[in-house]
Amino acid sequence: MATDPRLARDPRRTNTPPQPPPPPPPLESLPQQKPLENHSNPDGTSLQQHPPPRDDNGFKLKFCTVCASNQNRSMEAHLRLSLASYPVLSFGTGSLVRLPGPSISQPNVYPFNSTSYDTMYTELNGKDPRLYRANGLLTMLERNRSVKYGPERWQDWAIGKPRLGHREDRGSAGVEAGVVDVVITCEERCWDAVMDNLVEREGKLNRPVHVINVDIKDNHEEALVGGKAILELADMLNAAAREERERTGGEWRNGTGGGAGSSFDDRVPEIIASWQEKWPNLSALWSLAWF
Repeated sequence: MATDPRLARDPRRTNTPPQPPPPPPPLESLPQQKPLENHSNPDGTSLQQHPPPRDDNGFKLKFCTVCASNQNRSMEAHLRLSLASYPVLSFGTGSLVRLPGPSISQPNVYPFNSTSYDTMYTELNGKDPRLYRANGLLTMLERNRSVKYGPERWQDWAIGKPRLGHREDRGSAGVEAGVVDVVITCEERCWDAVMDNLVEREGKLNRPVHVINVDIKDNHEEALVGGKAILELADMLNAAAREERERTGGEWRNGTGGGAGSSFDDRVPEIIASWQEKWPNLSALWSLAWF
C-alpha cells in the first residue's frame, strides 16, 4: 500500500525512544516597552544591541515560535526575532494557559485567544504582588504585553487567513497573510502537537514549512539562553535562503515546486547540524511538513 512520501522525513517514524513528559508548565517570559531597555542577553549585552539582519534584498524568512502556554519560551524568542526585524508569530499548544500560583495545586489558569497579557498582569498584581514579582511572572507579563495582545493557541490558528487584527503585534509586518516558512517549537511535546495538527490539516495550501524543535527548559534563565540560540539559528537559515534566492534569480517558490525555496529545503538539515555544534546542550528535531 502506497504511503505519503512526506512522512518518510518524519523523525517520529524512527525507533528513537520518546522522552518522558515534562512537568506542568511553570513560568513563562518577555518585557514591556520601557522594561525592554533592561532586558539583556546572557552575556550582559542589551537585546537591542543585536544588529538587524542584512538587507537580504528585502527578503526575510517568516518565523513562528511555539511553547506550551505562549508565555515564556515562545515569547522570548518572538521578542528577539522581532527586534532583529524578522516577521514572526507565536503560539501555545496547551489546552489552557497555565501560570504558577501560590502552590503547585493552585495554578493560575486562563483561556487562550481571549485573555490579554495585561489582564493577567493586573489580576496577579492584585492578588499577591510580592509573590508574583519575586517569581518573575509580573516581569514576564510586562514584557509579553509589549509584544502582542495575548496568548494564542496553535490549534486555533487559521493558517492562510489574513491576520488583520494583529497589526500592533511586534513582528507582524510580513506575516499578515497568515503563513510562515519556519516553525520553531521549544519542547518536544509541543513539536509533536504541531506535527500531529499539521497532519490533521492535510496540507491544503500545499506549502512546505520547516518544523524545528529546540528543547528549552521552561524557566526564565533558560528561555533567555534559548532565545539567543533561536535567533542565531534564524540568522543562519535566513543567510542560506538569501544565497539560494540570489543563485536562482530571486524566485522563492513557484507552483511546480521549484524556485529558491526548494533548494533551501535541501540545505536545512545541514544548517541545523552546524548550529547544533555551537549549541550542544539544546537538542534539536526537524521535519519538513506542509500547510
